[in-house]
Amino acid sequence: MEKGKLYLVPNTLGGESLQDILPTEVIDFVKEMRIFAVEDLRSARRLLRKMDREFPIDDSQFYELNKRTDIAELQKIIRELKAGKSVGIISEAGCPGIADPGAELVSLAHKEEFTVIPFVGPSSILLALISSGFNGQQFSFHGYLPRERKDRIRKLKDFEGDSRRNGSTHIFMDTPFRNMNVLDDLLNELTDNTMICIASNLTLPDASIKTMSVKEWRENAYDLSKIPTMFLIGTPAN
Repeated sequence: MEKGKLYLVPNTLGGESLQDILPTEVIDFVKEMRIFAVEDLRSARRLLRKMDREFPIDDSQFYELNKRTDIAELQKIIRELKAGKSVGIISEAGCPGIADPGAELVSLAHKEEFTVIPFVGPSSILLALISSGFNGQQFSFHGYLPRERKDRIRKLKDFEGDSRRNGSTHIFMDTPFRNMNVLDDLLNELTDNTMICIASNLTLPDASIKTMSVKEWRENAYDLSKIPTMFLIGTPAN
């Protein structure tokens, strides 16, 4: 029996028009799949219905895949692969495996020697990086910042210092309702000439990507509340 394959299915970053975000070949392939490991069931169903208004949701199998998913649940998905069925991982937004629980299943699939196939789709991390004007040769993604303010400030100053010494780029994020806390710390705790890129609502009609010094941001900051945002600290390439 031929083994099933594990596919990494990209989701949108909030946009409604799939054709502007995902390749047609990806959409056509996923429309034929019926087994999915998903971070958020509603988001996954919405994506599939965008791909095909008649997508047979009730005839499909969905496995929950989040930080609470234990190894026993992951093994159920592996058994689908062993039975020769292909499985698609769908993140809540963007590409699976980055800042979401998909990596754990991918790692297990590799250990079991299943083929893992990533599909092309949007990554807010890479979109922000390539649009920032910062060093794309040496960069780090740190995921979510610490919730405690003193720990968050310590991290931001570490990023600032490393960027100044080594020219490296530091990419990070926080939950949308804490964006303004992050912005306040960036503008109040870092030095005037430190360069910051703020990329919000990427791929959406009202996307904003701006790179300025801390001093300039103090005069041009805007409301980031409830807006998906990536923050970057770096050194301009020129």
